[in-house]
Amino acid sequence: MKIKLPRLNLRKIIKPDKHLPIIIVLVVFVVAGYYLSNTKISSLQNIIQNLNNQEDQNLVELEKIGKELENLKNQDQIKINEDLESKITSIETTYKKAVTVYEELLDLKSQTTKTADLDKAFSESLTLLSKQDYDQADKKLSDLTKSISDENSKIAAAFTIPANVPENNSPPGAGYSKQSVSSDVGSFLVSMIAADIGSTKVIVDTASDSDCSDNCPVLPLATYVSRNGAFAGVNGTYFCPASYPSCAGKTNTFDLLVMNKNKYYFNSANNVYSNNPAVISGNGYIRFVSTAREWGRDTGVDGVISNYPLLVQGGNITFGGDDDPKKGSKGSRSFVANKGNSVYIGVVHNATVAESARVMKALSMENALNLDNGGSTALWSGGYKVGPGRDLPNAILFVRK
Repeated sequence: MKIKLPRLNLRKIIKPDKHLPIIIVLVVFVVAGYYLSNTKISSLQNIIQNLNNQEDQNLVELEKIGKELENLKNQDQIKINEDLESKITSIETTYKKAVTVYEELLDLKSQTTKTADLDKAFSESLTLLSKQDYDQADKKLSDLTKSISDENSKIAAAFTIPANVPENNSPPGAGYSKQSVSSDVGSFLVSMIAADIGSTKVIVDTASDSDCSDNCPVLPLATYVSRNGAFAGVNGTYFCPASYPSCAGKTNTFDLLVMNKNKYYFNSANNVYSNNPAVISGNGYIRFVSTAREWGRDTGVDGVISNYPLLVQGGNITFGGDDDPKKGSKGSRSFVANKGNSVYIGVVHNATVAESARVMKALSMENALNLDNGGSTALWSGGYKVGPGRDLPNAILFVRK
């Protein structure tokens, strides 16, 4: 930037000889002003240039931060957590499936010893799990589930009622009977024991003396029969067997309401509002209630046991099936029932729970309750008629008065 100096006719304004000092001062002033102006402008230019340089540097820094932000976005914790959560879900899903398949395999073993190929397939699925190959492990387990189901179907289809077993839709008046019962869903083999409630105490015995949360004691059905001087017995409630991985931390526990022969009520606190049915036996009577909450904690009775589902009540079928595959598969179905003053314990063979209800109806039972089944199924009358099955935390017994 250049500054134009004004043209001054100093000769007209001042006389050189008289005003020379003044002229010199003015010239110096003007020159100094010109110099200073250019210096300031130059400084300003430098400042502007510096600012421009700083802006460029800022842009560089912003671009750098932008790139770092983009990298963080690509590696952000949300994405990492989502990937981790997905992996954990795969592990949990496949593990649960493996546990379920293993327990299904255990149940199958209670019916047949021909499981070598299935055992090998399960071992292979565990190897895939250990290698974190969850997709292949899941596929292997799905195939194994189908194979177990097919094997169960084969066993059910091959089951036949022995030719020497009589066909009879009337339950026995007393003692043990093995008979073929015709229902509206087919004929079924039934093993059962009858007793008169007037001369029989129906009690519940437990291996534990009080509530137990883990590693609970269990006993064979024969031991329960022997130590109580009973003449008959059947397995009791559902429980968590030691052989099931899903029962870790609650081995051999049951959470249903039970009053044993010592008048101790098990699981009372968590059955205050229970919708599970129950059976109460007293002196000369037996009563079936739809929900355990209908029953107090009366210790004047002989025994109380809750399980599910209620099969028949008042002569009417109360269970027609649900979405539980275990209830819908063929197996041995234990029960406790009554008709008039006669009380019955027994097993319907090769039946679903819903089919067992149909059999109870065909036998004209007034009330009937489903008990535990599968590998726990056991029935005793002068020896094992069914079973012995696995050791049990509780059992229903017939004791003569």
